[in-house]
Amino acid sequence: MASIWVGHQGTMRDYPSFSASVDAEAIHKAIRGIGTDEKTLISILTERSNAQRQLIAKEYQAAYGRELKDDLKGDLSGHFKCLMVALVTPPAVFDAKQLKKSMKGTGTNEDALIEILTTRTSRQMKEIGQAYYTVYKKSLGDEISSETSGDFRKALLTLADGRRDEGLKVDEQLAKEDAQILYNAGENKWGTDEDAFTEILCLRSFPQLKLTFDEYRNISQKDIEDSIKGELSGRFEDLLLAIVCCARNTPAFLAKRLHQALKGAGTDEFTLNRIMVSRSEIDLLDIRAEFKKQYGYSLHSAIEE
Repeated sequence: MASIWVGHQGTMRDYPSFSASVDAEAIHKAIRGIGTDEKTLISILTERSNAQRQLIAKEYQAAYGRELKDDLKGDLSGHFKCLMVALVTPPAVFDAKQLKKSMKGTGTNEDALIEILTTRTSRQMKEIGQAYYTVYKKSLGDEISSETSGDFRKALLTLADGRRDEGLKVDEQLAKEDAQILYNAGENKWGTDEDAFTEILCLRSFPQLKLTFDEYRNISQKDIEDSIKGELSGRFEDLLLAIVCCARNTPAFLAKRLHQALKGAGTDEFTLNRIMVSRSEIDLLDIRAEFKKQYGYSLHSAIEE
């Protein structure tokens, strides 16, 4: 069965003539002793699929009695260390650690929470939840509950449960009914029924939501984004707008996130590494195309600057 972490528009594929033992030995030579052969690390770890990198890590442990990620942490530093360690981490564990990092310490990186929870599939969220508990001995839901509040928390928890329909078929009648419910919950009443927005936007499939948004415009003569901006506020508003954007075009949403990470003084390496690593085998080709379409220059040139 195909991995749920591999799509058809990734930039990284299985490396031909792959040998985990040969790669493990080359990596060991690159990081032992004084100094580090960073070129070798880059050439191997950025040209192997995640599945192959996991086999390298397993072979490394068997051959040298040490975990590859620990040796990388001990030998490298800064953002390069974070990137190399991310590359040898299983996808679900990587996302679990990213979520933990976003909720750790003073304040919560709510943009990272929104990005991860809106762009992962239900099956991916199930694996992330399991990985989170395995690594931290706490449930992801409990952590989100303790770090967020209100309607924002309720919607995040719904997403974290991994209950969104992943089917590709759409139901026109359901789209009309949901569009009417959303209209009645916001534009057509005094006050707003936030639960209705959460129920529909967090549980319906993306193809179903796109049809619902079309029906909503027919009913209200407004785009759903405009209604959300007018009826809701704060981080709950931001989350629902992110869901709408992802339902319409997930690569476009992530291209915008990358642009935000790269613009201005200093680069948000946390966001840059997360998106580049997590989407490299899923849809990074589409993200690159959307980046060029939206901003007129390539993602590659933006990273080089």
